[in-house]
Amino acid sequence: MLAVPGVVRLHPGDLGEVATYLPGRAVTGVRLRPDEVEVHLVVSPERPIPEVAGRVHEAVRAVVSVPVHVFVEDVEPPPT
Repeated sequence: MLAVPGVVRLHPGDLGEVATYLPGRAVTGVRLRPDEVEVHLVVSPERPIPEVAGRVHEAVRAVVSVPVHVFVEDVEPPPT
């Protein structure tokens, strides 16, 4: 997802509640559930938001067999 042009970073949610817990680490900004996947993003204003969200959706959908929901939580310039 971070390789998709326009994605600045994954967003952990307002209280850090959006995460997937793996052995020894957590992946913030991604919530895996048996029946769906949520991806929460911070995107760059330099790319059209629907395009960025669509590309992330396609990338995730290619590797899971459940519905994928992409949420754009914030817009900020990429780090310099």
